[in-house]
Amino acid sequence: MSMSDPIADMLTRIRNGQQARKVSVSMPAAKLKSSVAQVLQDEGYIGSFHTADEAGKPTLTVTLKYFDGQPVIDKIKRISRPGLRQYTGAGSIPEVLGGLGIAVVSTSHGVMTGKQARAKGYGGEIICTVS
Repeated sequence: MSMSDPIADMLTRIRNGQQARKVSVSMPAAKLKSSVAQVLQDEGYIGSFHTADEAGKPTLTVTLKYFDGQPVIDKIKRISRPGLRQYTGAGSIPEVLGGLGIAVVSTSHGVMTGKQARAKGYGGEIICTVS
């Protein structure tokens, strides 16, 4: 069975893993998922991630991060979805929680935070917001 929205599946696995206080979560790997995980790691929302072949299938494993027993990610929300894509210019990339959270944006120059995209003048598809 094919998955209609693998990014939403990734975000849901991270959300559910943190709610269940798991150390790490695994999912099928893809380049876009690895790029999103890289942005989350660079911003300090997850501990680490790595891709490995398990039973002949590439698997992405994300190590979750906690602070004082609470998940670092308070809210992670999918914005652009297959049924309704959300594209925006550099000037109208949303600020999350007044700058305390991040928007993950897929631009023609790669996946980056909304702040980085705004600074470089790149617009693109808003994948998700994290706070």
